[in-house]
Amino acid sequence: MDYKESADFLRRKIEQSAQRVPRTAIILGSGLGKLAEQIEKPLVIPYGEIPHFKTSTAVGHKGNLIVGLLGGEPVAAMQGRFHYYEGYTMEEVTYPVRVFSELGIGRLLVSNAAGAVNADYQVGDLMVITDHINLMPNPLIGPNKEEFGPRFPDMTETYSRRLRQKADTIAAEMGITLRHGVYVAGTGPTYETPAEYRMYHIIGGDACGMSTVPEVIVARHCGMEVFGMSVITNQSNDLGVVAGGTDGNDHLVVNDENDVVLQADRAADRMTGLFTRLITPNA
Repeated sequence: MDYKESADFLRRKIEQSAQRVPRTAIILGSGLGKLAEQIEKPLVIPYGEIPHFKTSTAVGHKGNLIVGLLGGEPVAAMQGRFHYYEGYTMEEVTYPVRVFSELGIGRLLVSNAAGAVNADYQVGDLMVITDHINLMPNPLIGPNKEEFGPRFPDMTETYSRRLRQKADTIAAEMGITLRHGVYVAGTGPTYETPAEYRMYHIIGGDACGMSTVPEVIVARHCGMEVFGMSVITNQSNDLGVVAGGTDGNDHLVVNDENDVVLQADRAADRMTGLFTRLITPNA
């Protein structure tokens, strides 16, 4: 794929709009596109106009790249991402990250809607991703792209300790409670079975989803600094039951994609405020 062609296209569009080339890119997950609406002087570029970009088909993903200012800092925000379960290859899923690298972007913030596998987590919680467990095909399989990074990139500190500490400080000042945990990435598109939820927690997971990790791996391969956040939008159907339903009986928690988007939207304002300050140098 021609990452340079895509990057050159975006650079021209940015220059024509008198914007600055961003230093930070943000990938927004299901229902979290509201952050992009806070970007000032927005240059909105539908994915379909960008050479070699694919189309977002998932619920809650608008499919725009928005370039502008967030907290006075130039950013590029993906209003929706590409998923492996949509039928895209891992190279297509992670294509935008390498384009960002070609643009000279050195920092990537990723967000997602996730299901809790930690019984202490509640719907609406914000979880700073401290690490991940990858159950998807590794996006670096195949000939190494030497122009981006080494054959065997180190993943010891995948998620920037510096940015995590800064997020904690900002959250305390804003009165926001943050969880810290491990994100487990599976292919989807089915929600997990009760047995899978139990397994994810046993192997060290706190939340799970169907995205994020491929982009993060490629970002680290490119040498980017990464910060990740999950919005807990649903709970494992093994963590308990909804007591006393309308028929007087208890029922298992049932996952629903529209409710996931709704819960993510409710948490988006808190995440937007935190991300805005996180990318501001003097915040």
